[in-house]
Amino acid sequence: MTTSVHLVSLGCSRNDVDSEELAARLDAEGFRLTADPAGADVIMVNTCGFIEQAKKDSIDTLLAAADHKHSGQTKAVVAVGCLAERYGHELADALPEADAVLGFDNYPQIADRLRSILGGAHLESHVPTDRRVRLPLMPVARQDALHRTGEVPLSVPGHGGRGPASGPPVLRRRLEGGPFAPLKIASGCDRRCAFCAIPSFRGAFLSRPIEEVLAEARWLVDQGVKEIMLVSENSTSYGKDLADRSALPRLLTQLSRVDGLEWIRVSYLQPAEITPGLLDAIASTPKVVPYFDLSFQHASGPVLRRMRRFGDAEHFGRLIERVRELSPDAGVRSNFIVGFPGETEADFLTLCDFVGEARFDAVGVFGYSDEEGTEGVKLDGHLAAGLIAERHERLSELADELSSQRAEDRVGDAVRVLVESLEGDQVVGRAAHQGPEVDGATSLVGSSSVAIGDFVDASVIGSVGVDLISRVSR
Repeated sequence: MTTSVHLVSLGCSRNDVDSEELAARLDAEGFRLTADPAGADVIMVNTCGFIEQAKKDSIDTLLAAADHKHSGQTKAVVAVGCLAERYGHELADALPEADAVLGFDNYPQIADRLRSILGGAHLESHVPTDRRVRLPLMPVARQDALHRTGEVPLSVPGHGGRGPASGPPVLRRRLEGGPFAPLKIASGCDRRCAFCAIPSFRGAFLSRPIEEVLAEARWLVDQGVKEIMLVSENSTSYGKDLADRSALPRLLTQLSRVDGLEWIRVSYLQPAEITPGLLDAIASTPKVVPYFDLSFQHASGPVLRRMRRFGDAEHFGRLIERVRELSPDAGVRSNFIVGFPGETEADFLTLCDFVGEARFDAVGVFGYSDEEGTEGVKLDGHLAAGLIAERHERLSELADELSSQRAEDRVGDAVRVLVESLEGDQVVGRAAHQGPEVDGATSLVGSSSVAIGDFVDASVIGSVGVDLISRVSR
């Protein structure tokens, strides 16, 4: 009898790609993927370990999955992903409800691991280590070391010949349909931001070769995808380990030639690494949408120095000005952390002023929390939880108001909308400046005979928060 697996993917789009790679491995080994957790033999949770709330959500999901062992046919609950990699045996000891906690090194043999668990074997969880030391310090030496040491990259070619007729095989099985899909171009990060633990458990930065990315893009188009978003922990570093600092613009050019692909979006741009050539490439390459996901994190120079980051409000303001000179209608979004150790009221007001002047289309606001193994934990000047919550609320309210104003400013603009859902007579999609899931949506009025995946030309007639209401052009 075929073993069924229900795979839950939590966290970011990078994790979603990991889940689809795991699904491909299981599918190739004869497992059946199911959307019904109650009817699954195994529930696998691809966890997120980024911030405290994400950890809680992951644990709650694992506990909920464990309930199916008492009420359904589920025989095993397995934790994978960032939380499992980051804590290993500690998570296993603290969460006996999970039958196994498996780190990234188990991914190539995930099918064998599940068979062992279902056969009654107990798999010891790993002791977490800093994955950055597993590849050379010099980026240009990493690709060669990867092949010599067998270090697990973002995907390992070969899974039953399911790839394209030529070029590298694609290790991926889509878990959800629709015209949009993330496409991972790299993994890991070489930066040492004082608030972030991701590099320690995701490892050193490693680019995927261009030909591998192109092969997966073509495969996604064959699956009905019209828009891809390039994802990684730091997209602006792409190519530095390939000895090609212009690799990202070159990749964008080659992706724009993929037949059937209509929109290309780039996520997570590190301001310190953005070059004029990259800005020009995003603004001018056919099919690349004018969308700039700029990871500022703060605007006060002193706070950014303590964060081990580059820049200040003046530098960031000039960057945004240049973006809008190249693409006046560009979508610009960013994330910010409030309450970092040592942040004064003056620092916070600098941040508020910057957000007020930047006219972002979307803003994510996070309250600082200590993350084990980061430099921030050891810094002096920690703020009280109540003060962090107050600043979080103040900036969030300001950002929501200003983003709503930015959406209202778009009334009268012509937009092209990718249709993503049809519910009765309601047609909803996204304009080019709206990233998936977090940047708002566009409802279409006066549309008829459209299908999911269609592109529709429209004119913005109203807004609700960051969402737009548009009338289809005649």
